[in-house]
Amino acid sequence: MTIAIGDKLPQATFKEKTVDGPVEISTEDLFAGKKVVVFAVPGAFTPTCTLNHLPGYLENRDALMARGVEDIAVIAVNDWHVMGAWAQHSGGMGKIHFLADWNAAFTKALGLDADLSAGALGLRSKRYSMLVEDGVVKSLNIEENPGQATVSSAATMIEQLGA
Repeated sequence: MTIAIGDKLPQATFKEKTVDGPVEISTEDLFAGKKVVVFAVPGAFTPTCTLNHLPGYLENRDALMARGVEDIAVIAVNDWHVMGAWAQHSGGMGKIHFLADWNAAFTKALGLDADLSAGALGLRSKRYSMLVEDGVVKSLNIEENPGQATVSSAATMIEQLGA
């Protein structure tokens, strides 16, 4: 079953590479008492993710924060080394969380896993964005086509947050 608006997020632990080394971040750490924008990508360094999806969130970080968002995170079914390299390469280190759902536990619990074996990627996440308040999903935007980042874009999230 796919997570829906009004649902509480499942418990999970992510790995994140920081300037001080790898850290574990639980869903409780990330979401408790906060308004957080989360977006997920099929894979770090993949074309749509790197050239379209991620840049929109980095470029619109201040606009999202101005609308009451307290944190932004990108999640991918990759290891924390890859996510850390992507954070550094993109200039996003320290601006948003680059979270490794290394075993897809969170992604599967959301019901947003996708078999992208036909593209030689294996089990990955569907592309989506969501607004989460105190661990509860307030908006959810799932892309039908993993090669597009329109309904899950930063621009869409800004519209949903209003002025």
